[in-house]
Amino acid sequence: MAVIDITELRAALPPRRALLGLDLGEKTIGVAVSDISLTLASPLELIRKTKFTLEAERLFHLMQVREVDGLVIGLPVNMDGSEGPRAQSCRAFARNLLRLRDIPIAFWDERWSSAAMNRFLIEEADLSRAKRAEVIDRNAAAYILQGALDRIRGGEA
Repeated sequence: MAVIDITELRAALPPRRALLGLDLGEKTIGVAVSDISLTLASPLELIRKTKFTLEAERLFHLMQVREVDGLVIGLPVNMDGSEGPRAQSCRAFARNLLRLRDIPIAFWDERWSSAAMNRFLIEEADLSRAKRAEVIDRNAAAYILQGALDRIRGGEA
């Protein structure tokens, strides 16, 4: 299966299967998971980037354990809508995953995800900088996935 549009993702999934959301950083991958009704996204874990095959193994393990059949990957689009090197890196990550497993993958504009999570963690959760660093990527992944879920269900993006 190729990368598909977010609006086609629900139809590409078997019934009652969840999605993983990914926030691909330079050093880490934030991972979030949806419920099987594709309504709610929750932060799951942080994967430290080392070697692609190990990262893929971990993702596939999480997919099996959490009954996940698709991915939403945050795409870091520039403010003017263009795609730079980070976006191309995310697209390459998806292509590499697809070489290993035939799964539906959709991208979601993540321009505001880390900023929104940082603001929330400072203002609402009152977390220190050190504690924010530990949770920002998986919470950003949940923010990305929640936006995609809302769009899938026909809500505002």
